[in-house]
Amino acid sequence: MANPAGLARQFGAFFGVGIVAAIVHYGLLVGLVEGGLAGAVPATLAGYVAGGVVSYVLNRRHTYRSDRPHEEATWRFAAVAFVGFLVTWGLMHLFVERLALPYLPAQVITTGIVLVWSFLAHRIWTFAGGPRP
Repeated sequence: MANPAGLARQFGAFFGVGIVAAIVHYGLLVGLVEGGLAGAVPATLAGYVAGGVVSYVLNRRHTYRSDRPHEEATWRFAAVAFVGFLVTWGLMHLFVERLALPYLPAQVITTGIVLVWSFLAHRIWTFAGGPRP
């Protein structure tokens, strides 16, 4: 069973990294949509990928302190991120294109759902190689 204090610290670090990744994600989303360069769904997917790169680097080092080799961790991270990418696409398509909700509130809801998925999947599978000293 996980140490509750350790789990809370780890989730706090994940949340902090998520804020940095979200700034990248939402910055690209808003810039592309408001600049007339892309619709909300493709813009959020571009932002998701850019934020994902930031997330990998920071989470590996600061959240999970993983010693899993990059050769393993990167493809695992990509697999978890791909599921999150599909969830992001599906929810944003539903919220924005089917239900005609404004794209930013739709993205906030989507981000919360993908946040929980990502934290658990990375903790249990991606970076589960044990902590570095």
